[in-house]
This record gives sequence, C-alpha cells and structure tokens, in this order.
Amino acid sequence: MNSAAVTQTELLEIATRLAKAAGRPPPRSLRQLAGGRNNRVFRVETDGAPLVLKSYFSDPRDPRDRLAAEWNFLQRAWKLGVRVIPEPLASEPQVQAGLYSFVAGRKLGPDEVDMCHIDAAVDFVRAINRAPCDLSPLGAGSEACFSLAQHLNAVEQRIARLHSLDSEAPQLDAAVGFVSKSLLPVWADVKQRTEREAQALGLSMDRAIFEEEICISPSDFGFHNALIDRGNLTFLDFEYAGRDDPAKLISDFLCQPEIPVPAKYHARFTARISDALALPSEGRARCTILLDVYRVKWACIMMNEFLAVGAARRAYASAHERASRCAAQLAGARAKLAEVEVGLRA
Repeated sequence: MNSAAVTQTELLEIATRLAKAAGRPPPRSLRQLAGGRNNRVFRVETDGAPLVLKSYFSDPRDPRDRLAAEWNFLQRAWKLGVRVIPEPLASEPQVQAGLYSFVAGRKLGPDEVDMCHIDAAVDFVRAINRAPCDLSPLGAGSEACFSLAQHLNAVEQRIARLHSLDSEAPQLDAAVGFVSKSLLPVWADVKQRTEREAQALGLSMDRAIFEEEICISPSDFGFHNALIDRGNLTFLDFEYAGRDDPAKLISDFLCQPEIPVPAKYHARFTARISDALALPSEGRARCTILLDVYRVKWACIMMNEFLAVGAARRAYASAHERASRCAAQLAGARAKLAEVEVGLRA
C-alpha cells in the first residue's frame, strides 16, 4: 500500500486490527501528533491507556524499511529489559504501520540540556549494548559505516545529491549558492584534514573496524528524539537503528541541530560512551577526527528539504508550508557549517 494514500478511515481500521492483535481495547479515535518529520504519528484513544500508531513513509526512491528497523530494535531492547523506550505492541509490514505504547512527556528546550540528560543518554546506549551483545537480529543501521573511508563516502554521496536540487524548491538560488560557494569548499578542506590526521595517527582509511568494535546504534540519536516526564527521559524514533560504528553514533549525537548538546558536555559524552563500549584506542581516535565530517554531513541533511524525495517525505508527515521549511533548513545548514569553519580557522 502506498503510505501517502492511506486515509484516516483506513488508519483507524489498521489501528483496530493492531490493537486486537496486541490484546488492547479497540480504538475509539485517532489524533495526529505534531513533530513527525518522516512519518505520520497518531495518538490512539481507547477505553484503556492511549496507544500510538505510526504510519511509515515509503517511496520507491527511498527503499529503507523504517518499520522493520524500528520494530526489530524495540523488540530486542524490550526483551533486554530496557524500559526508557515505547513498548512495541503489534505491526503490519504490508501497510507499513506499527502500534506502540503511548509515551507521556514533552521535549527538552534547547537551553535545558544538563549533565543528568547526558548521563541518561549514555546509560541508554550502555543498556542496549549490554553484554552479551548479540548483533545478529539487527541489520546495519541507516548509512552505517565500518571504515573511515565509508564515513567520508557517505558524506560524498549526500553532497552528490545536492548537485540536483528540486527545481521547484523555494529559495533555490540561495540553496545553490550555499552548496557551491560554502559547502563544497569546506568539505574539501575537512576531507583533506581528516585524511592527514588519520595518517598521522596510523589509522587506515580502508580497513574495516573489528567486529568487537561494532555497536547497536539507535541512529538519529539525540534529545530531539526524546521526551521528558517528571525528570525521566524516554527515547523515541528508531527507524534508522542497527549495527554501526560507535564513532558515528557519537558524532551524530553531538552534531544533531534541533536540541544541541552544549559543547561543554562533548568530551564527557564521548569519554563515557567510549568507556561503556570499551572502545580501543583506534575507536577513540575515530571519534575525535570524524566530528567535523559529521558537521558537514548534518549541513547536508538539513538541505534535504531542497530534494524532491525529502520534500515528499516531509509533506507526508506534515502539511506545513514548504517555503518556511526551506528557509529554516537553509539557515540551519549555514549555522552547522559555520561550526566547521570555526574549527578550520582555529
């Protein structure tokens, strides 16, 4: 079923089937929740506790199976006793829908992030990677990287997509100018510097990391995908989760722009994750030299609004005006790239 064509009536029917399969009371109504960037998310009212229905975006141009990634991650974590996540209740892969427990709470404000929140994020990563850590049930995470070269290639691929921006995108000229005059020159510098630093540290660009270095990553991990209630954090949205390099987990967490991690906590988070995952010296070095690579990557991610498939995905999740989204994302991409430029001038 084409996810974009699913009607409200069909969604209620799907929720009814899933609730029955999960042994929960039948739904009375659905209410779409704000904040879903790639999917449609609904609060499901029942005669018991509320539930959450997620209708996942699907498009031939973006073949990732978001439902499978999130469902497999949550099932595995729930079986491990991790409870700072929604409970997976039932799913229907054929219609790309899943039913989950409802999580109460609110998002942290950008100025609220404190040491206790950093430590809660570390504890979550430690819990999902608790020994013995069986990686076999999970596939590779979205854009998973298992060598330094793969980290750089992932950014190269994102930059290549920005050479073909949607001709109908608002602020197209400004976006084209940003890519050609700012993003590309900065990336060239970052790539060369990363290769030099790797060579100085004796790190091979092409050698795959050892199996024992690979971790279970929530992917797209950050406080933008968490809710706080009475001081406790619950983590959400694992549609890109899977096996990955811890350096990518750390770099993405520190670079995500929506609810930034204050710079004063970067070293603590990196050190605690490295200790929790028992990273060897090479793994710790990757965490250091890849940070600017991921700043460029996140600048590219914020430019997805100017790609046809990115716009389609967000239009599926939300009916907000594309012009305002493009303006905001372009400003965010400029700000993220400025962090890299500061680092290069230092």
